[in-house]
Amino acid sequence: MNQVRPSSKALDLARQVLRIEADAVLALADRIDGLFLQAVALILNCHGRVIVSGMGKSGHVGRKIASTLSSTGTPAYFVHPAEASHGDLGMITRDDVLIAISNSGESVELLTIVPIIKRLGAKLISMTGKAQSSLAIESDVHLDAAVAVEACPLNLAPTASTTAVLALGDALAVALLDSRGFGAEDFARSHPGGTLGRRLLTHVRDVMRAGAALPVVVAETGLPDAILEISRGGIGMTCVVTPERRVIGIITDGDLRRAFARGLDLRRLRVADVMSQAPRSIAPERLAVEAVEMMEQYKINQLPVLDENGVLLGALNMHDLFRAKVI
Repeated sequence: MNQVRPSSKALDLARQVLRIEADAVLALADRIDGLFLQAVALILNCHGRVIVSGMGKSGHVGRKIASTLSSTGTPAYFVHPAEASHGDLGMITRDDVLIAISNSGESVELLTIVPIIKRLGAKLISMTGKAQSSLAIESDVHLDAAVAVEACPLNLAPTASTTAVLALGDALAVALLDSRGFGAEDFARSHPGGTLGRRLLTHVRDVMRAGAALPVVVAETGLPDAILEISRGGIGMTCVVTPERRVIGIITDGDLRRAFARGLDLRRLRVADVMSQAPRSIAPERLAVEAVEMMEQYKINQLPVLDENGVLLGALNMHDLFRAKVI
């Protein structure tokens, strides 16, 4: 079979498409005005949900806009306009705001449901490329998403126009996010499976070792027994505690190597002879990512976890944080 090779102008055409679409998005910035603020206000004062609707490519873009709104603090979902005419209108209430997307502003499926939406009392925001279109005129707020030309060489396939609407939807979502004071922790709560969610929702108490898994010795323990405890714990150190379990030091693999390098007889030493006193520690309610930052700052691999009275609750090392996918 003969292989088909792209023509020599493929790269030039690709660059032209990107420039056209970039220009289309930049042109929107100069047209953002008071109508955009009205759209933001309508949604902020909405007591229901935001419903996004559109046919064809506008529908695909609408699904993404609804998803972005939902993940940034504005509950939203997509309703297909054709399905709306066959029962899905029951998903829309008077407390909702409908965002209707149509480049021509004359989508029959959307215009069919507009009178019912308005009769319900729901508010209507349209995004079209024609300010004098039927959909724009019927809207409470019209957002102008017109483009000078499609990126398609035939000026037919929705390309620059869908990119412009997508960008306009992102602008709306971000403006709403800021107006609501939606922060990183709010974002993490709606993305618990993502990296940011793990970083902002995972606390030290969620990953620390505790109970029988926690390596512990007292100051009078012989060093050979302490070495066995370090090996049993598997985190490269053991905590040194008082009878009340207050931490007074730790012994790490590094402490043992340094003692050996000094020519000390490890068999005759006690824990108190080689332990590092007043070790760095962290509280259980701190974020696991803060433990990572502390380890990196002080170039350590383990941290005891203490309560406000210095009592040992747990311990963790860098491998625990790797396993929790915080790093």
